[in-house]
Amino acid sequence: MAGEGGHDLPGAVLFACTMNSVRSPMAAAILRHLAGRRLYVESAGVRAGGSDAFAVAAMEEIGIDISRHTPHTLRDLYDTSFDLIVTLSPEAHHQALELTRTMAVEVEYWPTFDATMLIGHASREQILQAYRDVRDQLFSRIKQRFGLEGGPTV
Repeated sequence: MAGEGGHDLPGAVLFACTMNSVRSPMAAAILRHLAGRRLYVESAGVRAGGSDAFAVAAMEEIGIDISRHTPHTLRDLYDTSFDLIVTLSPEAHHQALELTRTMAVEVEYWPTFDATMLIGHASREQILQAYRDVRDQLFSRIKQRFGLEGGPTV
């Protein structure tokens, strides 16, 4: 199915990061927001982390609710028939390549900063700004990669 700008949308996309708490749930929610029901989107991590209040707050600012997201791992996935896996951390990329060795699936690596590294080392506003930067970077990259229109409504 072609999106705006002539891009073909894959049928099913998986975003993967380290803990499935920040980067991959943000990316999955953004793609769902932009593409609607035109494709299936899921997220997972190498390890399951906890819910992240900064991620929820940063996404709320643009009108996307991820407060009900429950982190889970790549190995927890029931459906592994994705057309595209986008990895956002080195650990996730390594595991995705291992899991897909025998599958015909495209794997793309989008190095994305881990904003959780600032917790305990920066002010609340500096941390939240780092989460916003991650959110905005993902929004831009997703719009470009999938040829989708729309933008943050901050």
